[in-house]
Amino acid sequence: MINKYFVLRKIYSIRKYCITFVKWITIAFIVGATGGGVGALFSKAVIWVTGIRQANSWLIYLLPVGGLAIIGLYKLSKMSEDAGTNLIISSIRTSIDVPMVMAPLIFVSTVITHLLGGSAGREGAALQLGGSIGAKIGSLLKLDERDMSLVIMCGMSAVFSALFGTPLTAAFFAMEVISVGVIYYAGLVPCIASALVAFEISTFFGNKPEAFEISEYIPKLAPVSLLQTAVLAAGCALVSIIFCMAMKYTHEILRLTFENSFIRAVVGGCAVIFLTLIIGNQDYNGSGMDVITNAVENGTAHWYSFLLKIVFTAITIGAGFKGGEIVPTLFIGSTFGCVAGGLLGMSPQFGASLGIIALFCGVVNCPVASIFLSIEMFGVQGLLFFAFASGISYMLSGYYGLYSSQKIVYSKLKTKYVNKNVK
Repeated sequence: MINKYFVLRKIYSIRKYCITFVKWITIAFIVGATGGGVGALFSKAVIWVTGIRQANSWLIYLLPVGGLAIIGLYKLSKMSEDAGTNLIISSIRTSIDVPMVMAPLIFVSTVITHLLGGSAGREGAALQLGGSIGAKIGSLLKLDERDMSLVIMCGMSAVFSALFGTPLTAAFFAMEVISVGVIYYAGLVPCIASALVAFEISTFFGNKPEAFEISEYIPKLAPVSLLQTAVLAAGCALVSIIFCMAMKYTHEILRLTFENSFIRAVVGGCAVIFLTLIIGNQDYNGSGMDVITNAVENGTAHWYSFLLKIVFTAITIGAGFKGGEIVPTLFIGSTFGCVAGGLLGMSPQFGASLGIIALFCGVVNCPVASIFLSIEMFGVQGLLFFAFASGISYMLSGYYGLYSSQKIVYSKLKTKYVNKNVK
């Protein structure tokens, strides 16, 4: 005869799981709907100001003024201009509060950067917007410390998904980026649900996913094509280290050389203007999505493009302008992969696609999210190549990364606990 207390315990346990499930589905819907709406608005704002800048090339000369405005906004809000994605990542592991003022600050500052020709992306704003939204909703719902971590990840997933149209990548990126080697599986349902809701809302408002058709360029699975993929991925790992070091040391050098943040922003803005005039075009200003599309769809890129984008982005972000590093990463990966792929004997278009995924993995240390990104951007036909490239780039990129608050929990080379910050 079954003990009635055993049955009662089982019923109570099932009831507890059901209540938790309903709770997080509800929270995920709220966060996803809010993040999707904000993300759609932000995406349209960035596209709009980018169009204005492209139609009025003289706006680049106002970049130093934009830098002063951004620093001034952060000073008025009593926020450190260095506070950003690293604060969001740290808040998930600790009890650090995420101020709501971060959301409008990063929104306006990123729009200014794109309007006036700074070299930056959008995902930095996505993570900060999402983290701020999640933290505010969690605060209103009076969630405890552990639940606050999950709701912040939901917010990150939502706005990232809304901006890029990649819900699975967004969900796993939020769960994976915090502590390399550990995925926060408790966030699986909430993050995926919030990302899907945000994706649907963003699509409803006309935002299109970042996706490319490359099936005709994918080679057959063979020793030669795998060797080509391995060499390209190793090259991307090296470029990822160079990019991360450039971002870190450019910021430190500018900060030490120009202690006044207003002067630093003006000098950085003038440097970007000077470089733009030397090059003679604005291919390296803004996010550079046209260059990415050209590399992936047409297989054309200058051999030096990836180096120039590293320089432009490092100066822009290092000087105090706001935006993200992921779209510049896609630019660098696509142009490097396009050229290197052609030299290795593979299709330049496929090389550009591999370069995007391998470099993304190298700079964010998120192999699972990188594999999902390859599926959502390029389809499943080349999945084995993309997974192979992601693994190699992850392994060979060392303990470097774009986010200094990111933790490397387990070694990339051994089954060993290391628990160290990225370099």
